[in-house]
Amino acid sequence: MTPAAPASSVPPAPEPGTGTGTGAGTGTGTDLSALARRHGLTVSSARPALPDYVRALWSRRHFIGAFATARLTAQYSQAKLGQIWQIMTPLLNATVYYFIFGVLLNTKHGVLDFVPFLVTGVFIWTFTSNSIMAGTRAISGNLGLVRALHFPRAALPIGLALQQLQQLLFSMGALVVILACFGQYPSVGWLLAIPALLLQSLFNTGVSMAVARLAARTPDISQLMPFLLRTWMYVSGVMWSVDKVTSGGGLPHAVTVILECNPAAVYIDLMRFALIDSYTAGQLPPHIWAVALGWALLAGVGGFLFFWKAEEEYGRG
Repeated sequence: MTPAAPASSVPPAPEPGTGTGTGAGTGTGTDLSALARRHGLTVSSARPALPDYVRALWSRRHFIGAFATARLTAQYSQAKLGQIWQIMTPLLNATVYYFIFGVLLNTKHGVLDFVPFLVTGVFIWTFTSNSIMAGTRAISGNLGLVRALHFPRAALPIGLALQQLQQLLFSMGALVVILACFGQYPSVGWLLAIPALLLQSLFNTGVSMAVARLAARTPDISQLMPFLLRTWMYVSGVMWSVDKVTSGGGLPHAVTVILECNPAAVYIDLMRFALIDSYTAGQLPPHIWAVALGWALLAGVGGFLFFWKAEEEYGRG
């Protein structure tokens, strides 16, 4: 039998927090954390302070522009008609909606210049719809980029929203031709389209950032979003006149306010007011510019802050 070791040869147990042992409990882990803080080391991918995040995002503005342009160029690179689909897609949608809603359901009754009315609504709605759908894939569709490089993740949904704005501007040439074919020629009033598009772009970008965070955590959002957007489109006056429905007085006041303040309908109405002569100020909801500005600031600022709050979570898990 092996004799027991003398009591003096048994090493004393390490005291908590002395830095010896395996790092369990309050030992090495606590000391290493304190050491890291003492030397200015921070957690990898930690969320920066908001001012630092905004400055970092601004410094990546050239990347955001290049990213948007590259995605726009590659979008239809495999199709034989290429970039023509940027114009054909909303035009085909407008044609289908014209026959279903304008002819079969007769929503064009009482609406002057129904074709310019409808085509403008489809183009502007497509801008919002595509921006939000792109936001659902901003993180999941770019995981390789997110995991490989360190940059403000908000650059991705902002870049995708910018891509949709570039696509809208590209297709606006077709919209101008269609308007001219139906007697709507460029005028000074068309300049109002610029602030309307800027406000809509800010709104789209904010919503895109919000859904980007939600879809990054719950991928099923991207499957649910087409249904939600289709429902939203049907209540936004794309194929019918909100003014004709609400002016009859048959709806409850709360429903009338909801329809008139619907952000998608607000931006569509502003573009119709700017581009179509027969769409007058009398057909616009009260204080429409204030409502458009309010939605843009609420969605833009709120969506940005909501996305920033989860900055350190993107690309993990």
